[in-house]
Amino acid sequence: MSKLINNPFLLVVFFMIIIFNMDTFAQKLSVNNLTVEHQINPLSVDNSHLRFSWKINSDLQNTMQTSYEIRISNNPLITDRNSVKIAKKNDHSVLTAYEGPALLSKTKYYWQVKVKDNHGNTSPWSAIQYFQTGLGVADWTAKWICTPNQDTSLISPLFRKEFNLNKKIKSAMIYITAKGLYEANINGKRLGNEYLSPGWTSYKNHLQYQVYDITGSIKNGANAIGISLGDGWYKGRIGFDNQNKFYGDTRALLLQLEIEYTDGEKEIISSDESWKSNNGPILASSIYDGETYDARLELPGWTTAGYQENSSWKAVRILDKGTEKLIGMSGPAVKKHEEFKAIKIIKTPKDETIIDFGQNLVGWVILKAKGRSGTKITISHSEVLDKAGNFYTSNLRSAKQQNNYILKGSDEQVFEPHFTFQGFRYIKVEGYPGTINLENFKAVAIYSDMKVTGKFSTSNPLLNQLQHNIEWGQKGNFVDVPTDCPQRDERLGWTGDAQAFSKTAAYNMDVSGFFTKWLKDVKADQLPNGSIPYVVPNVLNEGANGSAGWADVATIIPWDMYVLYGDKGILEAQYESMKKWVDYVSSVAKNDLWNSGFHFGDWLFYRPDDDNDGRAAVTDKYMIAQTFYSHSVQLLINSAKVLNKNEDAKLYEALQERIKTAYLKEYMTPNGKLVSNTQTAYVLALQFDMLPQNLRLQAAERLVQNVKSYGNHLTTGFLGTPYLCHVLSRFGFENIAYDLLMQEKYPSWLYPVKMGATTIWERWDGIKPDGSFQTPNMNSYNHYAYGAIGDWMYKNIAGINVVAEQPGYKAIIISPKPGGGLTSADAELETSYGKIKSSWTLNNGIFKLDITIPSNTSATILLPKNNKKEMVGSGNYYFEYKYENLAN
Repeated sequence: MSKLINNPFLLVVFFMIIIFNMDTFAQKLSVNNLTVEHQINPLSVDNSHLRFSWKINSDLQNTMQTSYEIRISNNPLITDRNSVKIAKKNDHSVLTAYEGPALLSKTKYYWQVKVKDNHGNTSPWSAIQYFQTGLGVADWTAKWICTPNQDTSLISPLFRKEFNLNKKIKSAMIYITAKGLYEANINGKRLGNEYLSPGWTSYKNHLQYQVYDITGSIKNGANAIGISLGDGWYKGRIGFDNQNKFYGDTRALLLQLEIEYTDGEKEIISSDESWKSNNGPILASSIYDGETYDARLELPGWTTAGYQENSSWKAVRILDKGTEKLIGMSGPAVKKHEEFKAIKIIKTPKDETIIDFGQNLVGWVILKAKGRSGTKITISHSEVLDKAGNFYTSNLRSAKQQNNYILKGSDEQVFEPHFTFQGFRYIKVEGYPGTINLENFKAVAIYSDMKVTGKFSTSNPLLNQLQHNIEWGQKGNFVDVPTDCPQRDERLGWTGDAQAFSKTAAYNMDVSGFFTKWLKDVKADQLPNGSIPYVVPNVLNEGANGSAGWADVATIIPWDMYVLYGDKGILEAQYESMKKWVDYVSSVAKNDLWNSGFHFGDWLFYRPDDDNDGRAAVTDKYMIAQTFYSHSVQLLINSAKVLNKNEDAKLYEALQERIKTAYLKEYMTPNGKLVSNTQTAYVLALQFDMLPQNLRLQAAERLVQNVKSYGNHLTTGFLGTPYLCHVLSRFGFENIAYDLLMQEKYPSWLYPVKMGATTIWERWDGIKPDGSFQTPNMNSYNHYAYGAIGDWMYKNIAGINVVAEQPGYKAIIISPKPGGGLTSADAELETSYGKIKSSWTLNNGIFKLDITIPSNTSATILLPKNNKKEMVGSGNYYFEYKYENLAN
């Protein structure tokens, strides 16, 4: 099908071609990408709250699901007779609730789905997937075990247990967690490919356990389990002021191995008094300071059956059960990902030996070495070299970020840390025996195992590097919790950074499970009065809470996740927390003005070094607080309506009117000028609709004049930056938004790119034009907050937008807005329904646009510089028309 439109006034020629033809393609309807609670084949789901998702593939245009059928069985060979069937006539294919009989705990179930579409076709049954329900409180029979004596040593303790099996094994599942971090081995082989387990949560409230299917790892006869523990976040240094033992002073292990034999009999092997403990080769391990490993102290074979224990192996001690709740995994585990070859050896002016990996990353270095027993190799880590080209670590503050390896003098050894991680591009090597060869060093990136969902590129290489930096800032700081930075003595879950970046994060990767897990801790660490800490998990002092734009994470991210993933359940889970936060602010507000308490304000806004003429962009902190107060109230109203809490919605709508009225009286002159005449002030006022309709355009024009007065530079900090370009675009100043994005001089997004950055910096001028550094004690070169511009890039350059009223990309708006001298843009987004694609070129006055819309969704296509609006269903579409001289 094709369509030709002529406009005699604009001289536009418009073509639309549908890529596939219904008459010539054989129809195929199938279902794939099955998940349960955002996870593929999970092993510890909450059996009281299960939701299923799938994606539909069809060769037909405008395909919508009209009904589905799910069947579930504890038999891997599912049939209609041995399964529970759930059939519905609707188009729900994302997070559809389980409505069958109650499920048993710690039981594996198998499931599949088939669908019918609006063309009268029925898919075959999907491939069989599975899920396993988690353990209930009564299912835990294991005991917490710890070292025989008080846990005072820095050395990582070892725990082992041998056991015999004399029957044919049908299945074996191991449930494990620790106070501290653990690494487990079964019969000499490492258990799983996860790292830093059991992850970081609000340990005093809940502790995650992991589940592994080890059916293929154990055998008839003798078997052995060996576990080593590290301090981690639980017992090690965390937070500021050398704070140790925040959650507890004793590392401990909890393990339960459940075996089912082919004859139906079951057996449980648990952590208990029969286990033995010893010290191992890890002499010290710290999140901030790194690890020291002495290979001479290795105990060969200690994780295998038949190992001869000597007198140093002592009976373990039983630790009293804590008050924390044991919960299954709801987010992705930390795993290894990309590997980087060492690309260059550098000799610095100080005669240091430096290796460059070419990318600022988070993880560690794997090295090979061979030398005399007792040889000590020290690997120090750094993000940058100083102006003179020397190794630079001042910005790490007190964090050593250093690994030490002591050789045992045998054949070549391979070293990597176990219970720590580093943020770095460069390493300094000291004590390496013999000649340093690049092939003996490689870096590996670790981060939470989030599926990459977005791709974005343009005709501008600097912009592509910016996108690269945004992605790597996210990878490096999404290590189980959304940290502010990954290298210095901080690495905390700062709430302000997370809320600013959450929408961008969801374009780059599937963060549904990641934020679901972290929001549980936001709720758990919320104060009784409703206030939200600066960091989550909260390891700061009691007064470190309640800052505007930080604490509003309680409302912002739950709403974002609902809109972006269609996850109504996250609103249900977080609603009381959202409400408590808003009610807290109301309780401290005076006459509906939130004008008290400490606030970070527009953190790291533009401040010239020698500000004699008042060019620093200072925005009144209470003015900012009032806008976020209003924003949180609005998100609470939105959530109340989604959850059918109509009385709440009415109550907070009345409050919202008073908040905005109080704002206008306090912070705006009769002529519409804001008390703080800054970019951030106008951006927040407009983004959160604080102004009446008749005063919004003039405020946007004041914002534009402010931008121009700074020579087309931004002056915003952490709170204003995420919304700056969005506001400019919304009010018709797309060209100004592009001017800011394409600005290459400080302060700008592209200035760090021009300075060689491979991640997002904490400060606009982390490295100054003369090569000197900003304030060392707060100058991270991997800090994702300013990467929030990625949200605007996907929405405006590529034009991929979600519709809040039909969340999860059930309805899509494709609305690219070329500018900034770009001649092309290409973006993809893998949504809960499937892939969206928007790819355009602009050459010789001809605009071409390729679009893909996934099955079971619909889209509105708004063509740039054209009044044409196309309403389409799923399929592939192509548009081409003359673009020159068209009205904006």
